[in-house]
Amino acid sequence: MAGIIGAVAGGAAIALVAMQGTTAPIGARDKAAIEAIVREYILAHPEIIPEAIDKLQGRRTAELINANRKALETPFAGGWAGARDGDVVLVEFFDYSCGYCRQSVADVDRLIKEDPKLKVVFRELPILGDASDAAAKVSLSAARQGAFYPFHLKLYAAGRPTPATIARVQKEVGLDPAKVAADDKAADIQAEIEANIEMARGLQLSGTPAFVVGNQLLPGAVGYDALKKAIAEARAAKR
Repeated sequence: MAGIIGAVAGGAAIALVAMQGTTAPIGARDKAAIEAIVREYILAHPEIIPEAIDKLQGRRTAELINANRKALETPFAGGWAGARDGDVVLVEFFDYSCGYCRQSVADVDRLIKEDPKLKVVFRELPILGDASDAAAKVSLSAARQGAFYPFHLKLYAAGRPTPATIARVQKEVGLDPAKVAADDKAADIQAEIEANIEMARGLQLSGTPAFVVGNQLLPGAVGYDALKKAIAEARAAKR
């Protein structure tokens, strides 16, 4: 509360000086009077506090995204879908064992089919156990073999990943078993998973799915409408 009052009071003091057309410093008495007025206003309108916190958090999130945008939007091999050179990139952090991620598959697929300028980059975030990790490694092998998106859709359609469902789906999409086996121990695939985990920590993600588009972070299965709106806002911001 004190920090918010101080910040608002500081802004109010600067605005007051500008209105007065002077660069003279504000005295302690004037500053105290301004802080008292601001405090009274905030107490009378407490709804501005969460609004201010949300705005500050949004600004910090945008800074984090911008600092990591290249890493976020650069897929591992073929781990993407949609337009190769899309004007907007939607990034999804996902886990094959996550039911909410499975719930979001149809929304993301619909957006890809409807929006010819959208590129979706998929980032493996296997945080729900050994099955998630095993599925992520085969998925990244599929990305390397040019079959990521068919594998992605079919594995989610198969339900929670198990050794049997993973093996069945990799066969259905025509993955090379020898390459899959080699990729299970590949250093760059393990490095990709670790890098995604670090990115997720940096963005303070608490789970999957999580979407990044433009300067926005959308945690959870937010649905088709929210994703479409965020994509439109990201596209408009580039004009």
